[in-house]
Amino acid sequence: MKVALRPMAAGDQDRVRAWRNAPHVAAYMYTEGEIDAETHARWFAATLASTDRRYWIIEADDAPVGVAALTWIEWDSHRCEWAYYLGDPTTRGQGIGSAVEFIVIEHVFGPMGLNKLACEVLTENEAVWKLHMAFGFAREALYRDHVWKAGRFQDVMGLALLARDWPAARPAAEARLRTKGYDPDKLRVREI
Repeated sequence: MKVALRPMAAGDQDRVRAWRNAPHVAAYMYTEGEIDAETHARWFAATLASTDRRYWIIEADDAPVGVAALTWIEWDSHRCEWAYYLGDPTTRGQGIGSAVEFIVIEHVFGPMGLNKLACEVLTENEAVWKLHMAFGFAREALYRDHVWKAGRFQDVMGLALLARDWPAARPAAEARLRTKGYDPDKLRVREI
């Protein structure tokens, strides 16, 4: 399977809203309740116009299947935060998350030249925080009762990877990708 990231564009607006509202995605987002069309349209327009965020559509064999995002890009501090989700539930278990992880890390520490890539994950989303750790991320924080979801407070784990730590973690990440049938040299951000 071929996996790439392409910049999110105006034509993606309705698809992204549907994904954001899908139960398997919404369960792990900080927002609660359905995102209405007007709220989504405002967020989408602001996202496309922003200079401190980058949003990509995850493509698997040229079909859109999810979203990857860099947020809080702080050029002066050489850091950013990131997140992703697979909007198409049929793509789970195919290693697409691993491929996206690799693409984003390589892009952040390569062309963008940043030093730190951070993320926050609900502690209940064990598969995702374990994936991040398999790619060299270290736990830096535990935010107790950080978000209100499903009628209760939930804890959030803060993780990060530094550019200087990526060279040591990269060989294991490449090996992981190869066992899933991906060629790390062919995983990339695709410009439009």
